[in-house]
Amino acid sequence: MAEKEQAKPLTPAFSSRIQSDEDEELSTQLKLRQRKYINCCGCVTAVFLLLAVTLLVLVFTVFHIIDPKVRMNAVTIQWLDPAALIGTPSQHPNITLTADVSVKNPNAASFRYSNSTTTVYYLGVVVGEAQIPSGKAKARHTLRMNLTVDIITDRILAVPSLMNDLSSGALAMSSYTKISGRVKILNIFKKKVVVQLNCTMTYNVLSKGIQNQECNPHVRA
Repeated sequence: MAEKEQAKPLTPAFSSRIQSDEDEELSTQLKLRQRKYINCCGCVTAVFLLLAVTLLVLVFTVFHIIDPKVRMNAVTIQWLDPAALIGTPSQHPNITLTADVSVKNPNAASFRYSNSTTTVYYLGVVVGEAQIPSGKAKARHTLRMNLTVDIITDRILAVPSLMNDLSSGALAMSSYTKISGRVKILNIFKKKVVVQLNCTMTYNVLSKGIQNQECNPHVRA
């Protein structure tokens, strides 16, 4: 029987070369994994940065809530001959003030407001008040309303200087409008707004028109 040949051990040089090839392959795989990890992290970071920039732009543009604006466009008073004010209270004519009010909403969402009021003064005395029903101004739209205020004649007659003012042909009057509401965008961005509008005007008895009208709006959140 022939003797089986015993397997010869690998020479040190050959064994070292195999170990070197394995280390190099392992190093290459690690580098590839690191490169993929870095690329993945870079993509995720870029996406987050893009989302952050987009959100920031939206916050300062579309989602930025701007205060609504209220404006008194015109005021007319239906008033008969001042001489009709002389007599018994039952004979006094009705005095009606009509105000053309606009609410401008520059936001990307509706401005919803609750029941509001407009009050008319004559020399600091409340002579009439009108109720503004709740409603909404659509996004980037202007809502116009015609408010009718029934002036309480007896209160005007109670002002001591009325006859002197009628003789001079000018009555100094003022109005105060307050509208409370809220602007809400995507149920995330919310802002409660109270718009106040103070107006002063002079009623010309002869022309039956409004002169020197000046309005000062004020908005508080």
